[in-house]
Amino acid sequence: MKPWVQQWQEWSVSYRERGKYTPVGVAFHWTMSAIIIWQLITGWLMGRYLVGAAKLDAYELHSEIGLTVLLLGGLRLLWRLIVPGPINDADNHGWRSKVAHAIHAVFYLLFALLPLSGWAMWSAITPARDLHLAGIVPLPAMPFQDFSPELQYWVLEFAMDVHVTCVILLALVIPAHALAAIKHHFWDKDDVLEGMLPEVPDSRQHPKGPSYTPPAAPSPARSEAG
Repeated sequence: MKPWVQQWQEWSVSYRERGKYTPVGVAFHWTMSAIIIWQLITGWLMGRYLVGAAKLDAYELHSEIGLTVLLLGGLRLLWRLIVPGPINDADNHGWRSKVAHAIHAVFYLLFALLPLSGWAMWSAITPARDLHLAGIVPLPAMPFQDFSPELQYWVLEFAMDVHVTCVILLALVIPAHALAAIKHHFWDKDDVLEGMLPEVPDSRQHPKGPSYTPPAAPSPARSEAG
């Protein structure tokens, strides 16, 4: 029996050859997009809560969802390393292609820094309760409780600065990423956005097709009857 990694890679070929991400990649993308937008909205709203038990509970839920993003981001990166994404029209644009890949790298960095800094903020509060990954797996607080109050406060302030900086960066790269996808679809009229959309049976392919599809072999010339 073939190794499971090779089986996944062979299974993905039929999608990659048509400029499509696999259903697994599509599910990761849209699930994480929804969760991250939810986190941005609820994080902004939490700052307007009055100090009290309700605000603490909201921060706890926000932190636990953030840790779930950390897990999903790690699994998504692992999947991407095993099953690379398709080559599409965006890969033919020189410096713009490099910018797109850089933005993807920034996303993965934020998927790690935001949850970890949020976890550090939560752990620097005394007394810090355990969090639950995906609401199920208990995770103890980071070991800041033995620190001096001054050092705990420094950790809290530093983690908050990192978190706020990452939130601002995320709020900038999300619209840039979305606008680039819209531009590719409606202005450039290429296959980039279609590659990340769920596949609908019998749906029409983009008129230009995937940019990397090899041209069909020329038909042999017919011999003239003599």
